Amino acid sequence: MTWQQHWRLRPDTIYLNHGSFGPPPLVVQQSRREWQQRLDEQPMDFFVRQLEPAWFDVREQLARFVGTTGANLVFVDNATVGMNIVADSFPLHAGDEVLLTNHEYGAVERIWQRACSKASAVMTTVALPLPFTTVEETVAKIVEATSPNTRLIVVSHVTSPTAVTLPVRQLCAAARERGIAVCIDGPHALVQEDVELDALGCDFYAASCHKWLCAPFGSGFLFAAPQWQKHIRPPVMSWGRLPPTNPGQWSDEFLWSGTRDYSASLAIPAAIDFINKIGVAAFREHTHDLARYARKQLVELTGQQPLVPDDPAWFCAMAHVPLTPGSRQPLQDQLWLQYRIEVPIVEWSGSRYVRVSCHLYNDRDQVDELVRGLKALIY
Repeated sequence: MTWQQHWRLRPDTIYLNHGSFGPPPLVVQQSRREWQQRLDEQPMDFFVRQLEPAWFDVREQLARFVGTTGANLVFVDNATVGMNIVADSFPLHAGDEVLLTNHEYGAVERIWQRACSKASAVMTTVALPLPFTTVEETVAKIVEATSPNTRLIVVSHVTSPTAVTLPVRQLCAAARERGIAVCIDGPHALVQEDVELDALGCDFYAASCHKWLCAPFGSGFLFAAPQWQKHIRPPVMSWGRLPPTNPGQWSDEFLWSGTRDYSASLAIPAAIDFINKIGVAAFREHTHDLARYARKQLVELTGQQPLVPDDPAWFCAMAHVPLTPGSRQPLQDQLWLQYRIEVPIVEWSGSRYVRVSCHLYNDRDQVDELVRGLKALIY
């Protein structure tokens, strides 16, 4: 069985956008349907007797995969929900500062703008030096942008608009020396990069499992270090756990948020098992080699240099290359309408880029077709 056969993608299209919406493989889809069937066959038995022990078992499996204990995790629908929870819970006061980089996801910027406005705090942004060259330079630039009022640094593990792997471990260490908390936006990092949360040293980590891990849409998690857990409040107040633990745990309030479909989170172990059977090393070898090939072909076409060097420390499964100036949406639409290629065209910092996601079901022929399409449309 080829890797492509694990998915049922439309054969008349080329999907190079796993980084936005990663389709789950067939075995993960089947796992989710089985959980849904268990619910539909006997709702009362499922919600009252089966859900809680299954929930904790899944949480422990996910915790082992991301290098922490289940007590430090709660399930959320996606990284955006997790980031909102942190923003709504983090103790900000008038005059406090929250520092972001200029490579953050647009929704994350809006989330912290609202949180700071509500608390009469200040959101500041640091522009990282381009092109990226050394870890030390990047970390130093962020640290230099802090002030005595900086309470929190919000930073991506792998950036969304620019596909850069940032040196979060080194940044967490530098922030900890200065008494500054770090919240990491991590939806692109799972499987692409090593995620060992306890060793990483961050205070919060929000991630989507539906991207590179290939879990169902609607699955993600929020990590909170023990010293912060008493501050974290759920976005929906319901019954929590029945019966509650004694003494109560921070995660109790996140378990039951009302009657809904919990199957996306319950199918996470199927995704972990799928990736482990493929092998994380095999995944990274295939996707990084293909991303390097895409970079090379696009650079030859455009004559433009990427933001990061050809080094796996700075990127893994996504190729990100500047294009000629122009509008984003018309080009993205033309690639879809004329070539049936789904790939994001990104506008960032006044320039236009193409961001190519390379997963197990992608190959060089698809990259070549993208290059032909771009050449015909704008070169």
